[in-house]
Amino acid sequence: MIPRNINEDRFYTEKITYNTLMSRTREFFPDRFKGKVAIVTGGTAGIGRSIAYELLREGAKVTITGRRQAVGDATIAAFKEEGLEDCLYLAGDMANEEFCQKIVDETVAKFGKVDLLVNNAFNMMSRTCSAVTTEDWYECFFGGPVNYARMIRNCAVEMKKVGGGSIVNISSISGHIAQPQFFTYNVMKGAVGMMTKSAALEYVRDNIRINQVSPAHTWTERMTRRFEHELSDEEYESIKFTGQNHMLNRGGECVEVAAPTLFLLSDDASYITGTEFLADGGFIAMGSQGGIDMPRRDERLYEEKYWIPGNGWGSTMHKKPVEHYPELFGEHLEK
Repeated sequence: MIPRNINEDRFYTEKITYNTLMSRTREFFPDRFKGKVAIVTGGTAGIGRSIAYELLREGAKVTITGRRQAVGDATIAAFKEEGLEDCLYLAGDMANEEFCQKIVDETVAKFGKVDLLVNNAFNMMSRTCSAVTTEDWYECFFGGPVNYARMIRNCAVEMKKVGGGSIVNISSISGHIAQPQFFTYNVMKGAVGMMTKSAALEYVRDNIRINQVSPAHTWTERMTRRFEHELSDEEYESIKFTGQNHMLNRGGECVEVAAPTLFLLSDDASYITGTEFLADGGFIAMGSQGGIDMPRRDERLYEEKYWIPGNGWGSTMHKKPVEHYPELFGEHLEK
């Protein structure tokens, strides 16, 4: 029996809880961003909050944004409980052009400048091609790529005044693949990729580096709210096998997206611009073939039976192990 790999799904037998999915921490670099001022949009939850928290721990002064004042106030309070005082919260809609300018203006008014930007707040609307309306397109476009472009433009003005800066756009593997029910989201995240390259080219002579981080499935507070109630067998199995189409055999955690984001923001990435960092657990490298084959490999290695990968929220979840699908696998199915 081959020993289990350290990156295999840890929750085959133990109870799945928020803490078992959100347990990782990282060693931070003290003062790496001392004297720097950062803006993190959508910084009150999930990936954005983790990025803001890690920046604060490494010495930056940080402005975060969000839609709900109460959530923002609670986030600031939580940071201050850990002694992280240099943080400003601004509530508003990133689709609003005036708010995008207000973020920069108030950051400069409080902290004196802008050195770093993380574009993270993004419209999450998902529609099918047949269902999307003109109004939906406007909402997705202005709450997504346009808000990123506005923040790049506005922050670049201030970055030029201090001799340069660094920008990271948080995108997604959804910008690389087609997903059921995700038509508008796939399109908008795809646009972020070309925006990153084009903006990097435009601002390179101003000493402003612009890069992109694209996560795959990443567990966030919003996604784990279901653990507040007793999971049904179907929910439990769905979550348990979510990671099966990732090479690392699991979903990621927010801090695992924050870490490469901070690297790209830092001077350690001084020769990196106009590029993408895939924080995806090997998802894109495996491709669809790997995603289908991985459960079969694991069955041979660990004597476990797995379903065809799927997270249970789209149309990819099958209800039986692969050996129940001879019409799909035929003579290639290994017994």
